[in-house]
Amino acid sequence: MQNDTMTSAPVEEQSGSSQLAWTRKDTTWMLSLFGTAVGAGILFLPINAGMGGFWPLVLMALIIGPMTYLAHRGLSRFVCSSNIQGSDITQVVEEHFGVGAGKAITVLYFFAIYPIVLIYGVGITNTVDSFIVNQLGFDSPPRAILSGVLIIAMMSVMVAGEKFMLKVTQLLVYPLVAILAFMSLYLVPDWKMDALQVVPATTDFLGTVWLTIPVLVFAFNHSPAISQFSVSLKRDHGKDAAKKADVILRNTAMMLVGFVMLFVFSCVLSLSPAQLADAKAQNLPILSYLANVHDSGFVSYFGPIIAFIAIISSFFGHYLGATEGLKGMIAKQLRSSNKTISDASINKFILGFMFFTIWGVAVINPSILGMIEALGGPIIASILYLMPMYAVYKVPALKAYRGRVSNIFVILAGVLAMTAIIYDLIG
Repeated sequence: MQNDTMTSAPVEEQSGSSQLAWTRKDTTWMLSLFGTAVGAGILFLPINAGMGGFWPLVLMALIIGPMTYLAHRGLSRFVCSSNIQGSDITQVVEEHFGVGAGKAITVLYFFAIYPIVLIYGVGITNTVDSFIVNQLGFDSPPRAILSGVLIIAMMSVMVAGEKFMLKVTQLLVYPLVAILAFMSLYLVPDWKMDALQVVPATTDFLGTVWLTIPVLVFAFNHSPAISQFSVSLKRDHGKDAAKKADVILRNTAMMLVGFVMLFVFSCVLSLSPAQLADAKAQNLPILSYLANVHDSGFVSYFGPIIAFIAIISSFFGHYLGATEGLKGMIAKQLRSSNKTISDASINKFILGFMFFTIWGVAVINPSILGMIEALGGPIIASILYLMPMYAVYKVPALKAYRGRVSNIFVILAGVLAMTAIIYDLIG
């Protein structure tokens, strides 16, 4: 078997092509993918991962980098394997697995991403409402009006087009990274080092890691943007698209692990398990909770601002994936029924469907972490971890990637994520 790690040789050396040198557009994509993932990672991961203690978190930090990189690389390679120019993931699935499987996986793809878009509708409403009440000192505005205005504002950027969305994301991610790093370091004096003295029994230790894997998968997931990312690279780099994607995805994973896990460790060490449980009960992102319990004016005001930016940047990538999946479902259904409807009509329907459902769930305000655990984890694991690995052993175009150690690692991670969800639901 070939040894396959994140520290592979640079793409430029592998291909010998100067066209694959790092460009400004690569940086834009890296920041966009980072922005897609970082929302969930910094808002909800500290709560669930931190409640299990410090040492299980160390193991999580060691495994999540390879998990994130290898899984997203597999999905990108799958999209790049198409022989048809401009094929997104829903079309590539049909090309390789047939019409029936294409429909089934397109539905799964949609339901892997769509609940996360709903989660961000809830998250942005709760974050802004908490800021208005706790930091600005005003009464809570009507939830239906507040959520409606916020969702319209976020969706307007998406309606303006992909190029505009990428520019807005890039503008958001730079300050997000800077403030996030500063916040992580700012919390260092509040670290309670007694957490290091608590070492759980081996069974509890491994059980905590196992049951937290679905949240890790969700927190570092940027698969909704991978399809359009891969299509763009294939348009620009042709047969070298997969190699170019490898390097961008590796750098994205390293950036995510570095910034997100530093922040997670800082939050976990500065809050008690009881406080983390309280944040979960209040259905608040960790930054909003920190702002409410911390004496510092910096944390009180910048915490919600980071949460706000993180939700918006992450919403964009997930909305892109959800609308792509929904459009694929509608197109396949219309084709099998021998019906034709204009793209403009389909786009209007999707716009209305997305707004009213996101708005409705934001008003209802269900448990965010409950939605992540019940809806997001298992479907993301099946699409992101297991489906591309199945394709490697079934699709001739992916034959070159067979027999690698990394394939076993990705399959194992996907199975662990799915079994953890089932165990948690049964328990």
